[in-house]
Amino acid sequence: MIGEALAGKRIAVTGATGFLGTALVERLLRAVPGCEVVVLVRPGRRVTAAERTRREIVRNDCFDRLRSELGKGFQAEIDARLHTLAGDVSEDGLGLDDESTAVLATCDVVIHSAAAVSFDAPLDQAVEVNLLGPSRVAEALLAAGSSAHLIAVSTAYVQAGHKGDALEQVLSESRFVTKTEWRAEVAAARRARSDADAASRQVEHLARFAKKARSELGAAGTALLAERTERLREDWVKSELVELGRARARSLGWPDAYAYTKSLGELALLERRGDLPLSIVRPSIVESALAEPHPGWIRGFRMAEPVIISYGRGLLNEFPGVPEGVVDVIPVDLVVAALIAVAAAGPDPAGPAVYQVASGVRNPLRYGQLVHTIEEWFTENPLYDRKGQPIVVPRFRFPGRGKVQGQLRRAVKLLRTAENTVNALPVRGPLAERASQLEEERVRAERALDYVELYGSYAETEARFRIDATLGLFDSLTGDDQERFCFDPGVVDWEHYVRDVHLPSVVEHARVRTTPGARSANTRRDRGLAAVLTEEPRCAVFDLENTLIASNVVDSYAWLATRHLDLGEKARVVGGLLAEAPRLLSLDRRDRSDFLRSFYRHYEGAPVARVREDARELFCDLILTRCFPEGIARVRHHRRLGHKTLLITGALDFVVDALHPLFDEVVSARLGELPDGTFSGEMIASPPTGEARAILMEEWAESLGLGRDQLVAYADSTSDLPMLEAAGHPIAVNPEAKLATIARRRGWLVEQWSKAPGGLHRPLPVATRRLGPRTPSTPGSSVSGELA
Repeated sequence: MIGEALAGKRIAVTGATGFLGTALVERLLRAVPGCEVVVLVRPGRRVTAAERTRREIVRNDCFDRLRSELGKGFQAEIDARLHTLAGDVSEDGLGLDDESTAVLATCDVVIHSAAAVSFDAPLDQAVEVNLLGPSRVAEALLAAGSSAHLIAVSTAYVQAGHKGDALEQVLSESRFVTKTEWRAEVAAARRARSDADAASRQVEHLARFAKKARSELGAAGTALLAERTERLREDWVKSELVELGRARARSLGWPDAYAYTKSLGELALLERRGDLPLSIVRPSIVESALAEPHPGWIRGFRMAEPVIISYGRGLLNEFPGVPEGVVDVIPVDLVVAALIAVAAAGPDPAGPAVYQVASGVRNPLRYGQLVHTIEEWFTENPLYDRKGQPIVVPRFRFPGRGKVQGQLRRAVKLLRTAENTVNALPVRGPLAERASQLEEERVRAERALDYVELYGSYAETEARFRIDATLGLFDSLTGDDQERFCFDPGVVDWEHYVRDVHLPSVVEHARVRTTPGARSANTRRDRGLAAVLTEEPRCAVFDLENTLIASNVVDSYAWLATRHLDLGEKARVVGGLLAEAPRLLSLDRRDRSDFLRSFYRHYEGAPVARVREDARELFCDLILTRCFPEGIARVRHHRRLGHKTLLITGALDFVVDALHPLFDEVVSARLGELPDGTFSGEMIASPPTGEARAILMEEWAESLGLGRDQLVAYADSTSDLPMLEAAGHPIAVNPEAKLATIARRRGWLVEQWSKAPGGLHRPLPVATRRLGPRTPSTPGSSVSGELA
């Protein structure tokens, strides 16, 4: 019996934080009470390996059943039987210290399930983990003097490059698998990383990355632009390695880099295992649990889930495949049971044994059947769009892969063009929100294209994975073990599994909208505001222009410049500003500080006393008429809660002087004054923009004894990104298109505040009348008397 065979055994598991590994550890601890489990876990940047075990394995809902069965004794059982070693299969020697190596040497069975399971992993990453990982485990065991039974988890798709039966045999004996020299592939992959990295640093590439970063972030400041540029460079290197892995795999007959590196990993392991007892287990497409630990248990999105959810959202109405073809799916609990049975059976004295855990031969799931079931299910259980309306799924068709790719590429191109067009416009409100939605739609279309390119070959695979050895092992079990550790795919009722088990689980884990009508109370926005408008200490920091008022420094200048002019002169001033607008807009998009320095030159020679006197009426005649009542109310709400309030603006001090009573502190720009009583046109300090705002905000909060999590920041533009990112509670107010997109992507709160209804809102920011006699122009003034 399995329980007796593994009683007193110490079983090591790699990849325990993954989907299959977590299920395996839980099943061993629950169903094989006489064994101990040792997990090899890579430490995180800020957490130990033991802490990762607690967070990512033991606290996973996979353990809910065992937790319920053991009650108060659960933690004692875990402490006694589950042990963690800090290590990494991507490092030679597994990164083990002497103590951990000694523990590994005491293990009777080692199940190596760690893998880079993404089908589009960068080539070098897939090589280090999938190709070299199994050999590293074997060499670590040999170096420790261990003779443990090594069970390597591979994939049935190492043999997917041909039609017909794929036998349970080591790859060195297969007629249809390319026998590539794996050492050369390792060297080439490592060299490719260096080559791509060097290429990414060429002048033309760096210029392109920088240009794209600016197009995404606008005038976000040097630090954030540099950070985004470097991220784009790294993403480009990764993309190059992903594409290289895909191309190399297909050139050798494998569907992708995952199957290619797993195949070479088997060949390398056979060569480097020495006399270590070895078994290889090859599952097909591993999906949610049939029954253990509970029906539908799944961790993360597997291969089919993104495709299913894209279809449910109405994004994907065509996917390549053959209706009568077989989709070889196997529930995870069947794979786990097979691994435990292989461990209990022990190694084959005749040499490495291969067990394929697949359904295609024994109990095939036809692609057409799967698609029809999914179509029916989403028709009966539709997802809902952002307006609460049901999404009507299209009828799934089965065209060629090229046709689907062409349609999706055209859709991506159209959406990208529309997105770039909207982002280039100085729009806010609903139009800016539309830009955010366009980006979301483009990303979904790109993702669907990736699915078609990556997974299409799996839907079209005509290899049939034999499971003769696997069924032979199952038949050798007692009736009790066959019931408790079932891995015969013949027991799966695909209609029940897909409709009642898998699809409900997929939808639940995708966190998509499944209810109609308006969203219920306590939405994410409600929760976000509750965290902001709390009685706990907070620092609320506000930008001014387009955040609290629908005005800007140009408007204020235009009003002041026309304050004492007749109609014709007013028209001349406004016309001059309109003619200058493209240059000013371009400068503002490049660098907010440079824009302010340049624009404030208009005040050179203006009389200080008159301007400050006029600014009082400016507030009443222009600023108040353009304020956002909801924004002013929000400032007052913060003050009622006892929060500290700070206004940081690039506007000039005399423009915002009347707002001081609303805030505990106001930081604004100031112009230098000359002995003759005129403005110099130069600011006396660097303007509070970009990173300077973030620093001011952080220093102010620190002086009050408050930290980042207690900072609330309100702003409208990507030029304020440093301030928003430095706050624990960033809020995008009336965001421009670029910021709306960023806010949606990062899950920030978005507020749409508007001017008060009614009243006179003049289209041009000019003074309505001239009061008193006009003061003569100041000789030599660059403003030609407008502010004189």
